[in-house]
Amino acid sequence: MQWVRMHNKTVLSNGIRVISEEINRVRSISIGLWVQSGSRYEDSLSNGTAHFIEHMLFKGTEKRSAFDIASAIDSVGGMMNAFTGKELTSFYIKIPDYHLSMAIDLLADIFIHSCFNEEEIRKEQSVILQEINMIEDSPDDYIHDFFENIFWNNHPLSLPILGKKDQVTSFTREKILSFFNARYKSDNLVLAAAGNLKHDVLSDLVEQAFGSISGKTYPSIKSTPVVTSKVATLEKDLEQVHMIVGTLAPSAISPNRYSSFLLNAVLGGCMSSRLFQEIREKKGLAYAIHSYLNPYMDVGSLGIYAGTSEDKVQIVVTLILEELKRLRDNILSEKEMMQAKELIKGNFLLSMESTDNRMIRLAKNEIFFERHISPEDVIASIDAVTAEDVKNLACEIFTPDTITLAATGRVSKKDISFSFGDKI
Repeated sequence: MQWVRMHNKTVLSNGIRVISEEINRVRSISIGLWVQSGSRYEDSLSNGTAHFIEHMLFKGTEKRSAFDIASAIDSVGGMMNAFTGKELTSFYIKIPDYHLSMAIDLLADIFIHSCFNEEEIRKEQSVILQEINMIEDSPDDYIHDFFENIFWNNHPLSLPILGKKDQVTSFTREKILSFFNARYKSDNLVLAAAGNLKHDVLSDLVEQAFGSISGKTYPSIKSTPVVTSKVATLEKDLEQVHMIVGTLAPSAISPNRYSSFLLNAVLGGCMSSRLFQEIREKKGLAYAIHSYLNPYMDVGSLGIYAGTSEDKVQIVVTLILEELKRLRDNILSEKEMMQAKELIKGNFLLSMESTDNRMIRLAKNEIFFERHISPEDVIASIDAVTAEDVKNLACEIFTPDTITLAATGRVSKKDISFSFGDKI
C-alpha cells in the first residue's frame, strides 16, 4: 500500500480552525484541541489559572462524571491527556481510527459542558498544591522555574505555569470561569488531527460538536521582555548545586531558528556535544549537563543545565563560559556541522513516524505560521544553514548584556565568579 499523506484546513463558521493530515498506513488518530492560553496571558493574581482549568476539564460534565470521562477512553484502548505551557494549552486524545466520532464528542463535552463543581475545585486545589510541592522537592526541576523568574525580569513569561500556592488556594469558581470565558473562545481554538481519517468527515464532526461555541477572544497585549544579565542563588541544603546559565535565543518563528538548532546540538544538545564531552566525559565534573531551547512566539531562550558538587561549581561555570566564547569566536568545522545536521534531521524524521508528533506539528504550524510547513521544507532549511550562520548567531546571543546564571544548593553569589567581560 502506498503511504498517502494529505493536509487540509477548514475554518468553521464560528472561527474554529480544523487542520488534518490523512495518513492511510496507520490505524490510529491523534486529535488535539489547542488554545492560545497559558501563564503568559496571566498576571500575578491570576497566575496558575490556565493550568487549573486544564485539570478541571477532566472533573465532570453535565452528562459525564470524571470516571465516565476516563473510562470512555480506557474502554477503547485509547489515551487522553492535556498539558499547559506558557503560551499554549492542549487537550489531546489518541484512539483507534473507528472511534473518531466518540473522541470528538468527548472533547467537545469536556470543553463546552464541564461543571466546574465547587467541591471538585477544592479537591483540585489540594492536588495542585501537591504538584507544586513535588517540583519544589525536585531541585533539578525547580531550578528551571527559578531561572525563568530571574531571567524574564517580572515579565509574564517569568510566571510559573502551575502558579504559586497563595494564588491557587485563592481561586474561586467565579474567577476560574471569568478567565475561561475570556480566552477559550471559538476564534482562539485549533483542532488538529493526524492519522487514518477523512478531512471532510472530521470537519463535519467538529462542526456538529463544537458549533455552539462562539464569541471573540479579547485581544492580548503582549509586551517584549527586557532581559539583563544577572547572577542569582537560592541557598538550600542539597547534596548538589543545580545551575542554569542562559541567554536570549531566536523565537519559534525567527528565520534564525534553524541556526539555533545546530548551535544547541553542538553546545550541549546530545551526548557527543562539547559540554557533555568536556565536563562529564573528560573531566567527570557532573553527571547531568545539557543545553536546551525554549522558543516562544516572539522571543526565546537558550539554557545550559548542570548539576555538580559545591566545590566544583566555579570550574563548571568557567568551562561553560569558555565554550560559549569558543562558539562566538571560532567557526564550526565541516565535521561538526555535518554531525549536527544529521542529528537534527534524524530526530525530526523519526518523530514524524508518530501520529502524536504529526498532530502537534500541524497545530503549532497553524498557530505560529498560519500555514503548513512540510517535512521536506524543514530538512531543506536545516541543510541550508552554514557555519557562518551559526557563528553569527553565537555572536548575537552570547553577550555580557543578557547572559544570566541561576543556582540553588549550598552556594551563594559570593562563591561564584561570573565575569562576562573576561569570559564572553
